[in-house]
Amino acid sequence: MEFWIKVLQLLDTQMPTPGCYSLFHICFFAASILLTVYLCIFRKNDSANRVRKVVFIASIVVLLLEVYKQINYSFSYADGKITFDFQWYAFPFQFCSTPMYAGILAGLIKKGKVHNALCAYLATYAIFAGLCVMVYPGDVFIGTIGINIQTMICHGVMLPIGAYLFATGHVKLEHKTILKALCVFASAVVIAVILNEIAHWSGLEETFNMFYFSPYWPPHLPVYSSVQAVVPYPLSLIIYIAGFTAAAYLMLLAAMGIHRLAAGKKKPQAAVTAN
Repeated sequence: MEFWIKVLQLLDTQMPTPGCYSLFHICFFAASILLTVYLCIFRKNDSANRVRKVVFIASIVVLLLEVYKQINYSFSYADGKITFDFQWYAFPFQFCSTPMYAGILAGLIKKGKVHNALCAYLATYAIFAGLCVMVYPGDVFIGTIGINIQTMICHGVMLPIGAYLFATGHVKLEHKTILKALCVFASAVVIAVILNEIAHWSGLEETFNMFYFSPYWPPHLPVYSSVQAVVPYPLSLIIYIAGFTAAAYLMLLAAMGIHRLAAGKKKPQAAVTAN
């Protein structure tokens, strides 16, 4: 018992809550960018099998950190005993959690339609999810150092993995890529809707709001909360899907633009070499 008490206390080590663009935030953001540059420049010739392994390993790391988060939130030590109380609001199926599942599945499934769709999702929707938090963390930081590290790693790894999938050609830089990714996103939305309904009709009284679009809890997401407050639920759900898809499509367009710029710089050099 004493050993587990020490483990729980270690996992709950406290720190001053970091602010937006604090040194803590900037260090992780910089690390994410540096890893992106490294993967896109020095690992762009990786084979398809190597890409699968990298995506799988990164996703397993994120999964292990998620397990730590659930343990930290659910177990506590007080009055000489360990207690367990699962925090339903932290159930691991939010929009930013889905890249973890998509990455593990992509690493296990051989290249094909399903694998391609999962990777397309990681290179579009997941990049957007990661950038949102890395650019503006908002209220994701708390006073527990391990949770803050978990948050930064889990969101920070989305950018390099997505960019890596584009750089290696594992995900095609073409407009129809967004349609493949949309299939995965739509499936995740359906699962979130089902989970929200199950939680509501089961009588769960604790906060349970997967993807933050449940009609049974107050709106939470910036911008979308204004829409959800005045628009009927089915329509607001369509707007939710359309909005996130538009943002994911912008990630694809940005990658296509960067690729064109890089290709344009190489052509003059090749011409000089030929002369």
